Amino acid sequence: MTSLPVLRDTLDLIGNTPLVLLKGPSEEAGCEIWAKCEFTNPGGSVKDRAALWIVKDAESRGELKPGGTIVEGTAGNTGIGLALVANARGYRTIIVMPETQSREKMDTLRALGAELVLVPAAPYANPGHFVHTSRRLAEETEGAIWANQFDNTANRKAHIEGTAPEIWQQMDGRIDGFTCAAGTGGTISGIGLGLKAFDESICVALTDPHGAGLYNYYACGELKAEGSSVAEGIGQSRITANLEGAPVDAQFRVSDQQGLEWVARLLREEGLCIGLSSGINVAGAVALGKQLGSGSRVVTILTDSGLRYLSTLFNREWLEAKNLPVFDWLK
Repeated sequence: MTSLPVLRDTLDLIGNTPLVLLKGPSEEAGCEIWAKCEFTNPGGSVKDRAALWIVKDAESRGELKPGGTIVEGTAGNTGIGLALVANARGYRTIIVMPETQSREKMDTLRALGAELVLVPAAPYANPGHFVHTSRRLAEETEGAIWANQFDNTANRKAHIEGTAPEIWQQMDGRIDGFTCAAGTGGTISGIGLGLKAFDESICVALTDPHGAGLYNYYACGELKAEGSSVAEGIGQSRITANLEGAPVDAQFRVSDQQGLEWVARLLREEGLCIGLSSGINVAGAVALGKQLGSGSRVVTILTDSGLRYLSTLFNREWLEAKNLPVFDWLK
């Protein structure tokens, strides 16, 4: 019988997430598709890892002092992770989020005690963009730090030191490919760098949603966005500090429709309720598996739970308004 972990600090619940073999995707790809279940983190997403490393880094440098405040601009999940870590460490949190994000994320942040500031969705070049707004708030707030998840490389360090070694150990060192989408770039860059430190031959692939510019950047050297996506928290059209030097060997572009197909299949066939970014990651893993061929072993990330998107992804009216296919059971 395997011994179960006993922890003395609630923050030790972050990380060491399970890895599961996905049957449907594996059959589709003709190889093994494995998924890291990041929705089992206490904040319900992969962003708990970045939140913990960012806070610890700020503490170690003396920037974050007892009773201080953490300010961040986020699509939601990083804010949730930061709020939990801040509560455990005795800090206050101010979270700036685009008003287009799911109601569940907003309600969760308020429930966790974070001060939530909603701003209109805007391009990065706009001074009103949520990232720029959060930076200004941090500058104006006494005793505050700006988490700066996009360009704070403590983000990707969380995956170099944590997620990648976990994957390597769980796969017994037998892994041929890894893929996921990029938001800040911390996950793909950190896991990519971490895995290649074990085995340089591992193929690291970007799975990019429509509307992001990274696919074209890695394919032909040009940051050029095409189309659009409703996926929250992924899609990037600039090279963040976390993406600098990311070891991307291949790239795939995945539509919302393709991602939704895997969201539906994993829920109906395997009892996994995931969000759209996870569905897009799985679609990318299937594409990478087909490229690497029979017998290969590919890992991807299930970033968060579909239960965080009941008002959007699993809402018939919302799907129809976005001209997206409605799941059969919602019709």
